[in-house]
Amino acid sequence: MRQIPPITKNLLIINMLAFLAHYVMLSRDIDLNSVFGLHFVMAEDFALYQLVTYMFMHANAAHLFFNMFALWMFGCTVENAWGQRRFLFYTLACGIGAGLFQECAQFISYAVQGLAAYDSVSIGGMIIPTSEYLNLWNTVGFSGAVYGILLGFGMTYPEERIFIFPLPVPIKGKWFVCIYAAIELFSALGTSSDNVAHIAHLGGMAIGYAIIHYWKYQYRHRYQFQGWDGYEIKERRSFMEKVKDFFSKFGGKDSGGKAPEDENEKERRRQAEIDRILDKIKRSGYDSLTMEERKKLFDRR
Repeated sequence: MRQIPPITKNLLIINMLAFLAHYVMLSRDIDLNSVFGLHFVMAEDFALYQLVTYMFMHANAAHLFFNMFALWMFGCTVENAWGQRRFLFYTLACGIGAGLFQECAQFISYAVQGLAAYDSVSIGGMIIPTSEYLNLWNTVGFSGAVYGILLGFGMTYPEERIFIFPLPVPIKGKWFVCIYAAIELFSALGTSSDNVAHIAHLGGMAIGYAIIHYWKYQYRHRYQFQGWDGYEIKERRSFMEKVKDFFSKFGGKDSGGKAPEDENEKERRRQAEIDRILDKIKRSGYDSLTMEERKKLFDRR
């Protein structure tokens, strides 16, 4: 656990504690999945806070295990690459976005079935009130956020090769994401009732894709973007700095009257600074770097 970055570690702990609390409270006839799960927006039990809390509730042990395994496997890598605050924002945004997509899908189903015109519905030969039936539309699980993290991994490390059971050969991260997205899309379009929120999974990926491209858009305007790897790459140089460089090349001195720095000495100083930053990463981890040190580390000049 000491090797797991803090946000991923805390998300794992919160999910496991919530699962244990759910089973403890069931012994007292209190269903936390009903209280904190995401109900359909037209249902009586719907509450706005459920868009956040539903992520930390799970239907059973297998549901919890596979979500937490994926969170541990990919969350550690993505958090180490992006940093804690960005990873936390991204994960929660994907989870909330997945919940909103699920609400939209349920509303479409509600409208298509014309449930607003009925006071009761028949389920398995039983007649129950429509309000009670709508309360059964309850979504739980961290899957929407996990699928967003999978997308983040694939877009951050598109050429990274990983093994997926039962494939005998490694597959690149970008194809891994595409395969999972295709599976969810075909499952969502299918007619099988597997009680899996495929639309929520796709929603988590869609929100993640939008966030990452928004970050890229910002970097293109603020930095010289040289390939997505989750970091600020290199800040654009001002017009005056370019003018000074021009005169330093042809006049021997820049506008400040200083002789141009020897290129070999400049390169030695830059390499020494990079070595210092790498040593700091080795001792204290990437998160210990300042923003200025991160910029220096990924400066391509």
